Amino acid sequence: MPTPPAMFRGLSAFPITPADARGRVDTDALATLVERLAAAAVDSIGLLGSTGTYAYLTRAERRRAVEAAVGCLGGQVPLIVGVGALRTDDAQDLARDAKAVGADGLLLAPVSYTPLTDDEVFEHSVAVARAADLPLCIYNNPGTTHFTFSDALVARLAEVPGIGAVKNPAPQPAEARARHEALRARVPGTFAIGYSGDWNASDAVLAGGDAWYSVVGGLLPMPTLKLLRAAQAGDADEVARWNARFQPLWDLFKELSSLRVMYAAADILGICRAAPPRPILPLPPAARQRVAAALEILRTDNR
Repeated sequence: MPTPPAMFRGLSAFPITPADARGRVDTDALATLVERLAAAAVDSIGLLGSTGTYAYLTRAERRRAVEAAVGCLGGQVPLIVGVGALRTDDAQDLARDAKAVGADGLLLAPVSYTPLTDDEVFEHSVAVARAADLPLCIYNNPGTTHFTFSDALVARLAEVPGIGAVKNPAPQPAEARARHEALRARVPGTFAIGYSGDWNASDAVLAGGDAWYSVVGGLLPMPTLKLLRAAQAGDADEVARWNARFQPLWDLFKELSSLRVMYAAADILGICRAAPPRPILPLPPAARQRVAAALEILRTDNR
């Protein structure tokens, strides 16, 4: 089977985007986050994903964020940039900006207010892929966009030049292999099938997935890489062992949202101080204590 593009394989780590109360990106803090990921040798970095609060930033600030990341990476690690926007022309502009300042690939979610049809999402995706001529990953994130990519639509998009991957929500472990193989049978071998939803993603990779698009990997790359490498090696026992260590954090992700937890974690670990964009509020003290306890289990592994 042909190999999917390297940037859409392995661990794609998604950091937060530190910014002030007015939405101006703290490029120094962002550089610190990105440099840690490069030093850990993640397979790619996903900038301006949902964890990176792309929807809360202006076009100018999104470009500043990409410039800062490209500037400190120096080509060490592929940079995949989220370019989702309500309007197709705005998403095209964001894609062109990302390419102009040195991004390696794009991530596109079908952001909408009015619910979109399959044909609308198809045409939107094709238009953005053509705008910048960079490898593009489809972002299937129904919890946020309220649009679900069917296997049929993914297969249709997989035939479009430049669209090389999908980021799917990871299914329950018992369903992972059947779901993955059903989609794999419908797309070219060069098309990468990756997964998000940290608590189930390693099992989806164990079932054959090409990539883990990881929230926790954006802050704790070392233990996340150990879990991912075990999944890639087909070591189910090691995957289970590492998932048990992560379980307190997975529980908090599901209860409080991974976004809120990661902002608190960045502060608790002393990596950077930043608050999520309003109206999202920082976690209260009692919840922060629970995050700190979950992090303590993994702290010695984040070297």
